[in-house]
Amino acid sequence: MGALLEVKNLSVRFDARAGEVQAVRGVSFSLAAGEVLAVVGESGCGKSVLCKAIMKLLPPTARITSGSILVNGADITAYRERDMRRLRGKLFSMVFQDPMTSLNPTMTIGAQIGEAVRLHHPRLSRGELRSRVEELMTLVGIDRPRERMDLYPCHFSGGMRQRAVMAIALAGEPSILFADEPTTALDVTIQSQILDLLREVQQKLGTATVFVTHDLGVVARVADRVAVMYAGKIVETGTAEEIFYDPRHPYTWGLLQSLPALSRGRDTLRAIPGMPPSLENPPRGDAFACRNPYALAIDYEEEPPMFRLSDTHYAATWLLDPRAPEVIPPIGGGLHG
Repeated sequence: MGALLEVKNLSVRFDARAGEVQAVRGVSFSLAAGEVLAVVGESGCGKSVLCKAIMKLLPPTARITSGSILVNGADITAYRERDMRRLRGKLFSMVFQDPMTSLNPTMTIGAQIGEAVRLHHPRLSRGELRSRVEELMTLVGIDRPRERMDLYPCHFSGGMRQRAVMAIALAGEPSILFADEPTTALDVTIQSQILDLLREVQQKLGTATVFVTHDLGVVARVADRVAVMYAGKIVETGTAEEIFYDPRHPYTWGLLQSLPALSRGRDTLRAIPGMPPSLENPPRGDAFACRNPYALAIDYEEEPPMFRLSDTHYAATWLLDPRAPEVIPPIGGGLHG
């Protein structure tokens, strides 16, 4: 079966006073129907920009400079706003990080979900609309929907607001759901509930999901496949099992080592040294080289290609070149040059 979403060599740039910011640089990936793809990386690596570029929600200062976006084989890269309005909500939808910036404080929860439903099903009667709103609220785990649909966002907790936002995102029965760090603003207990809910809804509806996060602990709970991003590029991609048990890129090693679960008994949490490079003027070669304790001379001169490890596992590091010296990774499986 072909890919539901296919992104090829996508690049996005922002116009800034100091010049162009290369936020996304030649990113390629695919997403199958019903699959959960987690996009992982530090803040500023281009995760959210990538999702917004696909949905054409970029600000006026940003533009797609190269690449293509194919949905069910149709290239939507050149679609204008009028064309994209037909796709948003029905073909793909997005759940943003902070529910309070997504909800209107002056409208009831039921009215806001109903507004999204009516947009895609304008011929529903008032009774049918109300039933559909109750159905969506029940789907996302909001108890007593008939009573709570008349409440305002201020009456809901953070977790309940995020459930309401999910109901709005699912109103058009989208084929693809972008979840942009939907649990970051919530406490740990509620995070767990929302993650379980996302997985449950995805399995029930068969919705393909792109889950954006900086937390690999979250990824282990929801993802089928993982794409690790650094400095606007995907540096490693594979199944969740491959990324967690056989990581091959030094940046992925650093992310995994920084998990709190692996620092038990230590006085400090492990961290990746240094800072990500400026994307106004990305460094020559491998952007991670200056933070990589295993960097080779070629890393400072030439950008590594994506080396194939299996049909599903790829990593962009010169350590995988047959001429590279053998390195014993600090985590995961062995790596041989």
